[in-house]
Amino acid sequence: MKQHDVEIVGWGHTRFGKLPDDTLESLIIAAARDAIDNAELQPRDIDEIVVGTYNGGLQPLAFPSSLALQVYDDLLFTPATRVENACATGSAALLAGIRAIRGGEARRVLVIGAEKMTHAPADVVGRALLAADYEHAGESSATGFAELFATIADAYFAKYGDHSDTLARIAAKNHRNGVANPYAHLRSDLGYDFCRTTGPRNPVVAGPLRRTDCCPISDGAAAVILAAPGNAPSTHAVGIRSMAQCNDFLPASRRDPLAFAAAHRAWQAALKRGGVRLSDLHLLEVHDCFTIAELVEYEVVGLCGPGGGAQVLADGVVDRDGKLPVNPSGGLKAKGHPIGATGVSQHVMAVLQLLGEAGAMQIPGATVAGVFNMGGLTVANYASVLERVR
Repeated sequence: MKQHDVEIVGWGHTRFGKLPDDTLESLIIAAARDAIDNAELQPRDIDEIVVGTYNGGLQPLAFPSSLALQVYDDLLFTPATRVENACATGSAALLAGIRAIRGGEARRVLVIGAEKMTHAPADVVGRALLAADYEHAGESSATGFAELFATIADAYFAKYGDHSDTLARIAAKNHRNGVANPYAHLRSDLGYDFCRTTGPRNPVVAGPLRRTDCCPISDGAAAVILAAPGNAPSTHAVGIRSMAQCNDFLPASRRDPLAFAAAHRAWQAALKRGGVRLSDLHLLEVHDCFTIAELVEYEVVGLCGPGGGAQVLADGVVDRDGKLPVNPSGGLKAKGHPIGATGVSQHVMAVLQLLGEAGAMQIPGATVAGVFNMGGLTVANYASVLERVR
């Protein structure tokens, strides 16, 4: 086992979904309190707080970092900072916490990712999400990033043939997995036939993408406690074996829509720094904001060559009982995608697996996991390798 210099020693996670009785503040407080308690720490033990929220105009309050101090009064005067990096905001917050510990500024860091979205009309949400796109920032849209990922699907279909049914298999897999996740927004096994059929209950949203190809708009929060080894009393810990970030150009004209070039680079860096190969991993949590994203990410992580994702699915490789389960939590597709919470949530889902605490989601014998989270149209990319320590 590699010596880890940063460990995840506690976690908290609210349910994801349409939560009308919750506010951004209440979500932050709930997830953070659970993480501190789970780590068996006192509030005064926390040296720093990092809060990840995207917002983009969804909330009038654009300065939420000190909301975390309201978790416990003993957090008063603790440094707290808000970070943002589009849909990778949660992973950006996590990396900021890791750097604080590695830099010697803190021994224990509370990292929170949270978003409140479902109160806003579809056009407001769409406009907020498009603020993360170079060409469409400032525009109103009821479909937001669905139109942008539809261009990825169009390019993929033009090169490799119509893969609508392949996308339906991804959707069906993740919805099936989401049934076992008590935190998931959507907990219905819709089935392959429903996901591949276009109709009033599953209309086309943009291009070839149906509703079942798109993640839901969700509220929710997740939190973790990071600690340097020996600085938390908890009897459980997951080591961060590696974490890598890589950004691409923001203008779409400067990116190959099917290359996911920065995603590839981040993933390869995480494997190299972690000293692992794909075959060493027992599960992956990846960024399936749209099913086409997961399909291309099979190539990113090395499960197949260009255009080979359909065979990966046909062979059952990525199923929960397959060779390398992908999104046993249900992914963003079923679990939901509260923007700022997603990156932290993905890591919590991996932690639960590695600690053997994933309940009905559990992958037997899992000790090493990979996480991939991206912001924008493959612009900000984060990859992690986690390993059970104790």
